[in-house]
Amino acid sequence: MVVLYDTTLRDGTQREGMSLSVEDKLRIAQRLDDLGIRYIEGGFPGSNPKDMEFFERARNLTLENATIVAFGATCRKDLAPERDAGLQALLETGCDAVCIFGKAWDVHVTETLKATLEENVRMVRDSVAFLKSHGKTVFFDAEHFFDGYRHNAGYAIEVCRAAAEAGADAVVLCDTNGGTLPQAVHRIVLTVAGEVDVPLGIHAHNDGGCAVANSLLAVDAGCTHVQGTMNGYGERAGNADLTAIIPALKLKMGIDCVTDEQLRLLTEVSHFVAETANISPNPHQPYVGSSAFAHKGGVHASAAARLPEAYEHVDPALVGNMARVVVSELAGRASLVLKAHEMGITLSVDDPATSEMLEQIKRLEHKGYTFEAADASLEIMLRKALGTYEPFFRLESFRVIMEKREDGRVMTEATIKIHVGGHRFIATAEGNGPVNALDKALRIAIGRFYPALQAIELTDFKVRVLDEKKGTAAVTRVLIESSDGEKSWGTVGVSENIIEASWEALVAAVDYGLSHPRQESEPPERT
Repeated sequence: MVVLYDTTLRDGTQREGMSLSVEDKLRIAQRLDDLGIRYIEGGFPGSNPKDMEFFERARNLTLENATIVAFGATCRKDLAPERDAGLQALLETGCDAVCIFGKAWDVHVTETLKATLEENVRMVRDSVAFLKSHGKTVFFDAEHFFDGYRHNAGYAIEVCRAAAEAGADAVVLCDTNGGTLPQAVHRIVLTVAGEVDVPLGIHAHNDGGCAVANSLLAVDAGCTHVQGTMNGYGERAGNADLTAIIPALKLKMGIDCVTDEQLRLLTEVSHFVAETANISPNPHQPYVGSSAFAHKGGVHASAAARLPEAYEHVDPALVGNMARVVVSELAGRASLVLKAHEMGITLSVDDPATSEMLEQIKRLEHKGYTFEAADASLEIMLRKALGTYEPFFRLESFRVIMEKREDGRVMTEATIKIHVGGHRFIATAEGNGPVNALDKALRIAIGRFYPALQAIELTDFKVRVLDEKKGTAAVTRVLIESSDGEKSWGTVGVSENIIEASWEALVAAVDYGLSHPRQESEPPERT
């Protein structure tokens, strides 16, 4: 049995240029739970207010598989654990599981902490024992373990043994600098397994390009706890990529770390995390990349169509991906049928309409749309194709004016002309940007007809230029995240005009929210 531990929300966010809002982190945590991740590291509560807010709001998440973990450090030198503010912050999160790191490399102890080797061991032992005395599941990350082992193996093991004897539920061996080679990881883990009498874990960084290999060989040598991030996000060259580790464990090594159904969500969740982080998915990423099972034209593609298992190391459908050959059309239909079923829409694999919808999705994706983080837009598109979509209002026109005022303020004014139930309404509103102004004007125009609109809020707004080489004429993709306080949904708009793209995503967000009102609200009637 291997336990999966995700640290995307903490270690992953140390990637240069990556930033997640609290809402982003909550949504990602929910999807990681769907994927079958056992532990989700939410952040470092003692380091910033955002992480404290996450832990507060995470208490309201409904998770079926995962436990949220708070991350921190051992107590400071010459300080008892009960007096340490960092350890108290871990307890205040209310998390059932915590992970603390401590130094396993003697050089770091003496030169960075300016502590004695004995004091560092005391800090580790007392911190773990203190957290265990409060009923917590405690994981100990032995920071810089492999470098420490090479310089002073006896001391590195002594630190791990101290954590184990204090009651740690797992001791995690960290390749913090990411430069250890796979054969060394395998050899060292085998040795440590004979010295430390608790489950061992692996936390690998990818500076040497070996993080996934190091993680898999650590499991082969006896580790039963694997830490990593979605898509390998992390500081410098990143962390071990769970999207490669999970299928390798299950499909290559026969370790059922997730169910078959959860494994089929892998590609979807990978792309969801990328889009939520506003990072372009890597098309060449193993297992989940859009090119991972792509076959070029000619003899190879023709042969792959007839005998795919001879040209693909795994069936792409097992990880929720598709091969871009003839058989991918069937795989695509199956994926679309499954996704539609989740939305309460009945489709058939053999129905020509399903193929038409799939082709429409492909055409839209070619134009720049993405539906991994915009399920609401996908549902609306499917219902339009089936003829079951009824709009709540019809746009006649809108106009947006930006004004820079004498006092330096910049204001935007939006005017929309809307038809609702045979009536025509004109509404004008000011906002701090075009989307905000359009949102306000729309609410003024239709709010009286649809009271459920009051509960719908736009919680995030992301813009990506899809073809930078075209400069100001480039196509822009807008992703909007909305919430009604109970659930969240994403919508997408694409256009050469950023305001038009924003309006498309905004309208879809409102349509979806009104179609799926909060439980205490009655579904609104189309007027």
